[in-house]
Amino acid sequence: MTAFVTPDRIRSLFAQAMSDMYRTEVPLYGDLIELVGEVNAATLQKDPALAARLARNAETERLDLERHGAIRVGTPAELAMLGRVFALMGMHPVGYYDLTVAGVPVHATAFRPLTEAALAANPFRIFTSLLRLELIADEALRAEAETILARRDIFTAGARALVAQAERDGGLNEADAQRFVAEVLETFRWHGDATVSLATYEALHGLHRLVADVVSFRGPHINHLTPRTLDIDAAQAAMLERGIQAKALIEGPPRRAVPILLRQTSFKALEEEVAFPDATGTLVPGRHSARFGEIEQRGLALTPAGRELYDRLLAGVRQAGGAGNTSADYPQRLAAAFAAFPDDEIVLRQQGLGYFRYRLTESGAGLPATERAAMTPDALVEAGHAVVDPIVYEDFLPVSAAGIFQSNLGGGEQRAYDAHANQEAFEAALGKAIHDPFALYAQAQDASIAALRT
Repeated sequence: MTAFVTPDRIRSLFAQAMSDMYRTEVPLYGDLIELVGEVNAATLQKDPALAARLARNAETERLDLERHGAIRVGTPAELAMLGRVFALMGMHPVGYYDLTVAGVPVHATAFRPLTEAALAANPFRIFTSLLRLELIADEALRAEAETILARRDIFTAGARALVAQAERDGGLNEADAQRFVAEVLETFRWHGDATVSLATYEALHGLHRLVADVVSFRGPHINHLTPRTLDIDAAQAAMLERGIQAKALIEGPPRRAVPILLRQTSFKALEEEVAFPDATGTLVPGRHSARFGEIEQRGLALTPAGRELYDRLLAGVRQAGGAGNTSADYPQRLAAAFAAFPDDEIVLRQQGLGYFRYRLTESGAGLPATERAAMTPDALVEAGHAVVDPIVYEDFLPVSAAGIFQSNLGGGEQRAYDAHANQEAFEAALGKAIHDPFALYAQAQDASIAALRT
């Protein structure tokens, strides 16, 4: 009988191969990995309680492995095939993100592992955006972009064959898994030669820099890989100390005693030399900016009530400033607004603003099951029979992601689009339903509570 490797194994192979490739393509990414490693080591050394919590929740081992990447595809067919590729890696679509509200003509999902065991094995994620050409007002240019995209195949023949084989047979053996990773990696590789003329590129660029990035190349190329830090403020300071051109502001919520959701920073997109073919096939030199380096810090996953409060506070800050998050006093206004968001784990839990994981202590495990069942989870915690830890947010912020998009596309790309969220159309293109992230976090919390009583 054929011995198939697990999706976790394939995902780990792919994540490492992607990281190695991107480090070669963008050496500054290697600098970020080293910087984040140093910050994390220093943070754990000075905060033993945090170190114990990470160990208790199997996060220590995954920390050095943790990455998320981002790509942008141009057609529903490309998105559907990517969904099949990621499924073999145990990565599934979670959450729907509408970036049109930030003037970016895409909508997206995040492909990631679903279960706690899979996340612990390797929490690799790919934020995957689909270009919305229907939002482009210029009919002639929209038709040209559609024609260009229809001509390309971003997957190798080998990748397509191995996906079909795995779907037919139920998996891949080790040798085929290695081949699969190598073949799929080609989809994400950088190409210095464009597939369109400089004039076409500039016309697409005039619509939006992201449109030019998606349409003008043989493949979507990974545009960043993001390591996870335990202290993004320290990481931001370290970037500046090393002369890395970091964003002026960290995206997301302000610094807090209890981190929530996601905070991100990055260095500016690289301006890279690209060759454009003219009508005779001669290559004409030009430049293109797409790839950048990002660092993130993950906090508590919020419930719908917590997310509503977060969104309301953030929207108020952005609207009141008149300049989004670009005004000089934005950090101060953000911190002032978020004073209304509880910053204590007990209060957050009592008010139902975040998801938490419960685990029995040694004394709790020694209690009769009937006695444990008679106590509430919080009573077990108060009696020292259980500990409770925040469940880490495994997903993305649409506003934060858009801010990173904008800051690395020149910052002046804000524009409005008539159409906005359309999850139904995205799921139709993908060919499968998107998982609700709130349901996944609730399941994890409920499972931990159920385990207290067994």
